[in-house]
Order: sequence, then C-alpha cells, then structure tokens
Amino acid sequence: MLSFFKVNDPFRLIGVAIYLILLAILMLGFFSFPITQPRLLWMVLGERLSDGYFIYQDIIDDTGPLSAGFFAIVYFVFGRSEWAYELIGRLLVLVQVIYWNSVLIRYRVFEENTYLPAIIMTALFHLSFDMIGLSPALLGSTFLVLAIGQLFSQTVLQKETSESTLLIGIYGGIATGFHLNFGIFLPFMIFTGIAISGFSFRQLFLSLIGFFLPLLLILVFFFWNDGLKETLQIFPLIFTYEKYNYQSLITWAILGAFPVLIALVGYFYSAVLRGATINQQKQRQIMILWLIISLGGLFLNKRQATYHLLIFIPGLTYLITQFFLNIGRGLIGKLAFLILLFGLPALGWWYNQVLLTTSSTYFVERSKEYIGQSGEKIMVLSSDSSPFLDNSLGGPFLNFNLTKAYVDSEKSLEQKAKIFQNLTIQKPQVVVDPAGIFKNLLEELPALKNLYTETQPGIFRLK
Repeated sequence: MLSFFKVNDPFRLIGVAIYLILLAILMLGFFSFPITQPRLLWMVLGERLSDGYFIYQDIIDDTGPLSAGFFAIVYFVFGRSEWAYELIGRLLVLVQVIYWNSVLIRYRVFEENTYLPAIIMTALFHLSFDMIGLSPALLGSTFLVLAIGQLFSQTVLQKETSESTLLIGIYGGIATGFHLNFGIFLPFMIFTGIAISGFSFRQLFLSLIGFFLPLLLILVFFFWNDGLKETLQIFPLIFTYEKYNYQSLITWAILGAFPVLIALVGYFYSAVLRGATINQQKQRQIMILWLIISLGGLFLNKRQATYHLLIFIPGLTYLITQFFLNIGRGLIGKLAFLILLFGLPALGWWYNQVLLTTSSTYFVERSKEYIGQSGEKIMVLSSDSSPFLDNSLGGPFLNFNLTKAYVDSEKSLEQKAKIFQNLTIQKPQVVVDPAGIFKNLLEELPALKNLYTETQPGIFRLK
C-alpha cells in the first residue's frame, strides 16, 4: 500500500478519495457520535443570523465573522443538518489534501514527486471525528494552507512577484476572518518573509496590506450596519474570557504521540542524514517555524477541543512524508504506514468513546434542568447548550463564558442601554439561568422585571 501512493501518478488521488469515503461510511454509518456543544451552538448561530441579526452587535459569541456568515448560509440551504456539516467538512478536507500535495510537487519539496502526502494528510484529519467536520478552524485552515503554499512559491522564484506576496497576506487575513485565533499567522508571515524568504520592504508592505484588507472590509461591514462600536467592545473579551476545558492536554499528547514521533524521525533524516537544496532548506524552516507558532497558538483557543489541532496538519504531513520516503522500504516503514492509516482513526474513535462514558461536557446530553415545550425562542445562560436541541435562540447571549465576562465587565450607561434594547427587542420566551446571571440583570435593569417571571428556580418566562 505504501508503494502504491509513492508513485508520481495523479490517479493515486482516487485511492485517497476511496479511503476518505470508506472512513466516512464507517464514522457516519456505524461509529457516529452525538452532537458536540460547539457544533450545536454553530447551528444555533447560523439559524439566528438567518433571521436578520448580526453577530457581536445582536449576538454575543466569539465565532469568526466569516464563519458565522458561512453557518448562516448552511442553515439557509440545509437547515440544522448534521449531514451537511459532515459532508461540507469532508469536501474542504479533500480540497486541502489535493492542494497541499500539488504544492509539495510543484515546488520540488522532496527529492521525488509523490502522492504520499495526500494519504498521510487524510489520515491525520481522522485523528478525531470533529477534525473532519465543518468548523471555523477547518474553514480558516483551508486559507492558511493556501497562504503557506504562496510562501513556498517565494522559496523557488528568483524574481520579486507582487501577486504572490499580496496573496500570502490576503489568504492569511481571510483565515483570521474565519477563525480569529489564526491572527497568529501575522507574526509568522512577517518573520518568515524577512528571515527565510528574504522579503524586500515592498514585498513585506504588500503582504501586510493583503492581510489587513479582508479584516478592514469586515469592520466596514459592521460600520455600515451600525455595529462597529459593539464589535470593538467584544473583541478584547474574546481572547480573555474563561476557557472551556472539554479535553485535557495530556490526552491530546497521547493521541498525537505516534504521528509526532515519526515526524521527529522524519525531521532527523531530512535535516541531519540527507542533503537538501537551499530551497528545500528554506521550506523546512518555514514548516518548523509554523509548527512552533501553532503550538503557541493553542493557548489562544477558548474551546479546548481536538478540532483545533487542525493547524498542525500541514507541518506534520511534511515531516511524516520525509519519514516514509527515507524508511518506507523496510518493515518498520510499512508497519508504521498501516498504523497511521488505520490505527490512528481507531485510536481517535476509542478516545471519543471514552469521553462519552466519562463526565466530559463536550457531547450534548438532554438537560435535566430544563424540560419545556419544543420550538420556543430561548436564551440559555449555562455551559450546557442542550435546551437548544429542540429550540432556537431568542436573545443576545449565546456563548456562556463570554457572556459572563461581558456582563461582569464595567459597563457604561450606553452599554447597559444596549443590553436592555437587545433583550426587549429579541424577547426570549424562556431564559434558562441556573447561574443567576439573568436574575442579576433584572436587578440592574428593573424595567425587565415587568416582562419576566420566575416560574421555577433558574427558569424565567416571558409574561
């Protein structure tokens, strides 16, 4: 099987597609998992935005603005369909796999042209089921791969190209618009451009313009819709509010131990035991630097879940390919390849099965605190989003931990008026408030007391 993908033949991508389809059938048809807390909230967000509301201005959430718009489109076309999230996610994965393999071939990254990176990258995406489904991280990482591909082009072109340097920035800016944590690409782009790719001042300036252009257009959109002030108030809180610890870093280390081990061996072979051209040395430096910066970027994530590990996949694919190109002919290489293709997805499945049997809050279970009518407009002020399984959002607060930080922060009279305005305009029929946040708001905004009554502890209904 290893030798099948080693051949430089584009038809090997058919084998990659078959592998992707077979794993999709197994994961969706036989070994599926319940919906996760983040995905349910993305569906709810898309549904609410399709009603004509705006994120940050009318809905307190930390989803990237471009991802929020994409989720609204998905809801408009497919409704609350988990199948849509799964199929669109796999389509994006296939796009990334084909593009990244073509980049590695086009810029002569390895001594031989091969389609090993395509199958390796596909296997890495199956480390956990949520890495292969639609998410802001997957949407943003698609453009990060495009940006890194343009960076690779700078390692082989001998002339200054304005188009390529501008595209590096534009793709990085779009990625940040989909997933705000991907703003870490900016320091990576600056350092890599100057130290590795040898950017001139003009090239660096073009890249910076390209990076900030999509973000400025997003801010202009909010300005046109009278929401720029609220957006700028929410942005600092997005990176400082309390984290959702769905999974531990130790279990991440266990999951990633095998691919990281063979990646380290691949790096040792490529950097120490084998020679490389100047261009290949630059490409290796870009990948190592990206992996290091990606490691630091993990601390920005506020939802500690495996789908955030997507950011490591291009770099790991590069290093693991080096391993199989140098050791693949032996028994160890062939055995490692089979473990990567079949053992890694099996390990990810087992790990998530363990999560299901523990007290993990990552998967949605029906709430015992709220048992009401279905089809109501509700606002849930709790980390348990299960009431949204049968109901839609009816108020401005969606992200619970961000809501706590927002409500607890010092607010001007204008900000209090905005909260009151959002609540009175949107008027959720039911407020699920086990933490007492809404109860405190009623004390701060006495006019709301005339609208709601507490029917049972922690449950408020519109009069």
